[in-house]
Amino acid sequence: MDQGNTAHDAAGSPAEPLPGAAPEREVGVGPWQGPWPEDARLDPELLLHGDRRNVIDPYRYWRHEAIVADLDPKRHPFHVAIENWQHDANIGTVVRTANAFLAQEVHIIGKKRWNRRGAMVTDKYQHIRHHPSVEDFVGWAEAAGVVVLGVDLFPESVPLETYRLPQQCVLVFGQEGPGLSEPVRQAAHATLSIAQFGSTRSINAGVAAGIAMHAWIQQHAAVE
Repeated sequence: MDQGNTAHDAAGSPAEPLPGAAPEREVGVGPWQGPWPEDARLDPELLLHGDRRNVIDPYRYWRHEAIVADLDPKRHPFHVAIENWQHDANIGTVVRTANAFLAQEVHIIGKKRWNRRGAMVTDKYQHIRHHPSVEDFVGWAEAAGVVVLGVDLFPESVPLETYRLPQQCVLVFGQEGPGLSEPVRQAAHATLSIAQFGSTRSINAGVAAGIAMHAWIQQHAAVE
C-alpha cells in the first residue's frame, strides 16, 4: 500500500515533503457519486464516506463478508504453515503473501499470538488456523489429506526448483533462526531447499515463504 513520501514531525503531524518527493496521493476512493446502487454486497457506510481500505479496485465499497465469500471459491488448494515458538516477526509477511497468492489457509503452529502489523490488514481476508502443537498440526494434515512439505536447508532436502509440488500440500516454515523444528522435520513427506548463490546460506523466513508459494503458483495456477 502506498504510504506516500510525506515526512512527519515528532508529534506525528505532516511536515514539509522531502525534497524531490512525489506528491502524496490518497489511497482508495471517496464517497459514491451518482444514483445509489442496489447491490447487497456493498456497504452503505463505505458508499457514504468512501473506501480507503487496502483492497483491489473490484472490491471497492464491498462489505468485508462479501469479499471473503467471493474469494473462498477461488482459493488455491495449497496451505502454508509457520512455527511460532518465539513470536516470530515474519508471520505478518507470510499472511500478507498468502493472501496475495490466495492460499487456502495459513497455519500458526505454537503460540497463538503473533504480530499482525506486517499483514497490512490482509488477515481479515485470509483464513488462519492455530495449532498449539506439532502433533495437532500433523493430525489435521493427515485428516485433511494434505501433504506436509518442510522448507529448510537439511542434508536430505531436495531443490524446490526441481520438485513437483502436490496440489494439496502445506508448505511449512520454521522459526526465524533455528529453522524447522525436529518434530516437523520428521513429520514432513519431504524437505525442500531454495537455491542460493551468495556468501551466506540464509533467507528470511518471510521471503522464503513467498518464493515457495510462487513456485506452487507457477506449477498449478491458471495465470492469464
